Amino acid sequence: MSSGFPGAELSDEELDVAYNVRRKAGPELFARHMERYRAESDRAVEGLPGTPGVVYDEAGGEKLDVWGTGEGLRPVFVFVHGGYWMALSRHDSAFMARMLHGQGVATVVPDYTLAPAASLEEIVRQVRAAIAWVWRHGREHGLDPERIVVGGSSAGGHLTGMTMVGGWQEELGLPADVVKAAMPFSGLFDLRPITRVYVNDTVGLDLPRATALSPLLLPGERRFPTVIAVAEHDGAGFLDQTRRFQAHWEPGEPMVVPDRDHFDVVLDLGDAGSAVGRALLGLFEQI
Repeated sequence: MSSGFPGAELSDEELDVAYNVRRKAGPELFARHMERYRAESDRAVEGLPGTPGVVYDEAGGEKLDVWGTGEGLRPVFVFVHGGYWMALSRHDSAFMARMLHGQGVATVVPDYTLAPAASLEEIVRQVRAAIAWVWRHGREHGLDPERIVVGGSSAGGHLTGMTMVGGWQEELGLPADVVKAAMPFSGLFDLRPITRVYVNDTVGLDLPRATALSPLLLPGERRFPTVIAVAEHDGAGFLDQTRRFQAHWEPGEPMVVPDRDHFDVVLDLGDAGSAVGRALLGLFEQI
């Protein structure tokens, strides 16, 4: 299979610069961002109604948390965490739950088995299984299965993209339009460059598998409301992939969030008055 993906002419070191956002941030700033993820998530869910620790996938044994339920059925934001498929958890990823609860929206945050314990194909399967759980069991937990919005950051943006494409829903007994809207952040939509950067020491992709797991290279059988977002100070590879995925999805420009980097852009989801928060709430108004 041809290795002629955009950026293939770059050296391995140049590709690492484009995709190694942890190195770009530096160890101190990276550590502060990770601390904020957990601290803001803990504050967001303290005292919030919900059902944490639900096993959503018997095969993998993974769990999800439901937060911000209320009277009646609420639309739901399913947020998929990043961490290059090998770090973070649902406990670091609920920082938007209190804001959404105040706006009448529930939040679901699933875990998935981290690489290398699980293949990327298995991680994709688990995230799709989490969507299937919301569809089948959401009503039991105050969730409206007819109003599911999916979002995620970095690797979670990739996994969000893998719920946006067609062809997987029928196998799980889901309607083709189970996902009503999406908001991927700083996503990896073409995984072919990952075969040549440090992450591949853990995820172990070759070019055929990377191609099959790339939302940008897969057909989207339908279009629905989407905000494809990236930070102004993101890694060059993420900026490029976001623009390419936007063009693949529909004509237009992605949402480039000023004065934010790869790690802090998604934290704006906790603020209903931020551009990011308003964009997410706007998606719920369209479904």
